[in-house]
Amino acid sequence: MRRRRVWGAVPGVVAALVLGAGGCADADAPPAPGGGKSGASTGASTETAEPRSGAVLVEVAVSGGFAGVDNRLTVREDGSWTLRSRNKEPRTGRMDAEGLAALRAALEDPAYARVPERPSGRPVADGFQYTVTHHDRTVVAGDGERPAALQRVFDALPEGGPPTSP
Repeated sequence: MRRRRVWGAVPGVVAALVLGAGGCADADAPPAPGGGKSGASTGASTETAEPRSGAVLVEVAVSGGFAGVDNRLTVREDGSWTLRSRNKEPRTGRMDAEGLAALRAALEDPAYARVPERPSGRPVADGFQYTVTHHDRTVVAGDGERPAALQRVFDALPEGGPPTSP
């Protein structure tokens, strides 16, 4: 009888752990600007409070160039971002509500949906190759081919654009 009671409590314990973990901070997420306060008072949309806040909004990989760059910028749905470079420690930050809204608008622009998924021209010698993944679509572009809609996405990225520094 006692064994049955222990196993009978397992679903309740699992549910408590799952429900309790929802309010825990993500260990990899950087603190919010302003000493860790939430962005609720900044007029941020309710999207930032959804459970999917840790999901990836966009990932931009940059490779090539004269110095052989291999960088990856990941921006999450909640505006937090991580920049990983081959030889450096990862850097993190958080986009403000206005910047995040501009990035979302650029990614959801119908013109961006028409950007070719692969470059059609000749690659630029020692140029960069950009791989942009948003949801289930990946766009690859080179330095010589940046349609205006793709440039708008680049302009909205944190740190002033795609990570091209070695």
